[in-house]
Amino acid sequence: MPELIPPSPRLHASWLAAREEWGDEPRMDGAGLGYDDDVESADGFAAWVGRLRAYGDRTLPVEQGRVHATYWWIADGDTFLGAIDLRHYLNGFLLDAGGHIGYSVRPSARGRGVATRALAEVLYEARLLGMDRVLLTCDPDNTASMRTIERGGGVLEDVRETLIGPKRRYWIDL
Repeated sequence: MPELIPPSPRLHASWLAAREEWGDEPRMDGAGLGYDDDVESADGFAAWVGRLRAYGDRTLPVEQGRVHATYWWIADGDTFLGAIDLRHYLNGFLLDAGGHIGYSVRPSARGRGVATRALAEVLYEARLLGMDRVLLTCDPDNTASMRTIERGGGVLEDVRETLIGPKRRYWIDL
């Protein structure tokens, strides 16, 4: 049964296999992956996992342009199925285009309700952080993500052009 777990170096091989499923230009929304992160080597991967886990600690500073966020991986045993994150607050970019929650599910695990269940769990975590509503965004042609957000209670505010292309913006009241 899929569950949310903190990012873990033990899933390195499965994470790499999942990334391969995305092809040449992997879009792993909610994974916190930066262009300069070394995820190929075991040491680099472990360092990246450590950074992901530290982003949730509000007593530690974050890099310019980032916000504090809690990251989870969606796993079934030792199999990485996807990632989801909860950004604790919004900066200008996130308010416009990214939202509080980002997620992705590897292609071979889609269509099984994995994202819907993960979103429900993260909405609970958002309530625990004291949030009263959260913003989620998706591309206008991503019908699966639209359905996931709407199942989670998302109400469409608008569709707008952003720095990263057009986005549908949904709010979920908690």
